[in-house]
Amino acid sequence: MKSSIFAVIAATASLGAAPVLAGSIDRTPVEVEPAAPVVPAAPVGVDWTGPYVGFSFGNMNAQGGGTSDNGGVYGVYGGYDYDFGDYVVGGEFEYQDGNGFSLGGVDVDNVMRLKGRVGADFGRTLVYGTAGVARIDSSLGDATGPVGGVGLDYKVTDRFSIGGEALAHSFDDVGGSGADVDAQTYSLRATFRF
Repeated sequence: MKSSIFAVIAATASLGAAPVLAGSIDRTPVEVEPAAPVVPAAPVGVDWTGPYVGFSFGNMNAQGGGTSDNGGVYGVYGGYDYDFGDYVVGGEFEYQDGNGFSLGGVDVDNVMRLKGRVGADFGRTLVYGTAGVARIDSSLGDATGPVGGVGLDYKVTDRFSIGGEALAHSFDDVGGSGADVDAQTYSLRATFRF
């Protein structure tokens, strides 16, 4: 019995370490095609490059001449963004109507803004900072001053986004009256991209 076990071991050793498959003793290596590299699919709808227009609706808080007030505002805007991959740079013109807003008996007719913006691209979400110049037209006269703030846009589709923006304004010597006005606007925005 021991000799038959040794005979089987010796026969196996003489064949080498190669496995023996039933029905074939062919030792020809099989060539396997290398797998194609996995390339992640390009993200859909994340390019912010191009022109846009939109509508805004929100609230304005204003302080000046020892008084303060707040009221609704609405407007339109248009601009252009360029997407560099991780960040987006653009410019925008906006017109907001005062909607009967009054501060200490002075009616605010409208506010116009010319702003630049720089944002971080998180795919469908764009978080940005903005700064520029604003002009207020009122029953007392007009004034121009700096404006700055932050905003967020979320792409619902490739052509439509929703968002919000908070801005701070500072106007000195409105209409040559010596009155200074500080104002903050908080707006919801609907944007159409081309």
